[in-house]
Amino acid sequence: MIHELALERTNLHGHFSRDLPPALTIEPGDSVAFATPDAGWVLDDGSEVGPRTSPEDDGHALAGPIDVRGAREEQILVVRIDRVTPGARGVTYGDWPHRIDWQLDGTHGRASTGQTVKLNPFLGVLGMPPVGHGVHSTTPPRPQGGNIDCKELVAGTTLFLPIPVDGALFSAGDGHALQGDGEVSGTAIECASSAQVTLDLRDDFVLDYPCARIAGAWLTFGFDEHLGLAAKKALDGMLALMAREHGLSSSDALALASVVVDLRVTQVVNQQVGVHAVLRDDAWATT
Repeated sequence: MIHELALERTNLHGHFSRDLPPALTIEPGDSVAFATPDAGWVLDDGSEVGPRTSPEDDGHALAGPIDVRGAREEQILVVRIDRVTPGARGVTYGDWPHRIDWQLDGTHGRASTGQTVKLNPFLGVLGMPPVGHGVHSTTPPRPQGGNIDCKELVAGTTLFLPIPVDGALFSAGDGHALQGDGEVSGTAIECASSAQVTLDLRDDFVLDYPCARIAGAWLTFGFDEHLGLAAKKALDGMLALMAREHGLSSSDALALASVVVDLRVTQVVNQQVGVHAVLRDDAWATT
């Protein structure tokens, strides 16, 4: 079943909290179509969505929360990204207040300003609230998702997240038309967007940090204030995945990872550094 979340103020929020009432309750396996303003709550026509209160709405404009019926803490939320469609305008900030305004052409898959680039739209924020009650910022990525800001999470990919609270209370937003690994200025091409995701549940393996299935590869993620520790968490997740998916011992997984796994800096600007490890399906052949 496909549910619709209208682009209305009552379906948007600017923080994570287990105390937020759900905007929608669905069954596992259902899909949800929704739209969001850009990260600054701005629509395609340049108007801002309001009213907003501080600190509750200081963060990204997120659609949700979506309650998944029967979801339990410590299960895995499966987020299949069915569609991400950028709006008609985008903005990137350099040294504040310098900005670049983009015209987005979804039909031809390009963005133009003084330069023209190919679109690769995705949602920067996909996640659930931390366990503790109260208001939690949307800025940092966390083990249960949030501001992951990974350019690989495009339509057709599937994200796996450890569920922190019963019901999951999943939220999404922060449309990007294009971003490089690192997101070094603090913004990508930020844009309003529409999207559809399908949410399901799994409990047949244990997950500490997000992982994802993309075309031809697996990704595992790590977040920390320090790059080295974020990389270690991403690598630990990859070693566990290699054991789970390929039946490797921990020693063989570590040795092979040094040969075939790539570590990439996801983003460096969101309080927590993000690193993702990449294992291609064709990384090795069995002899």
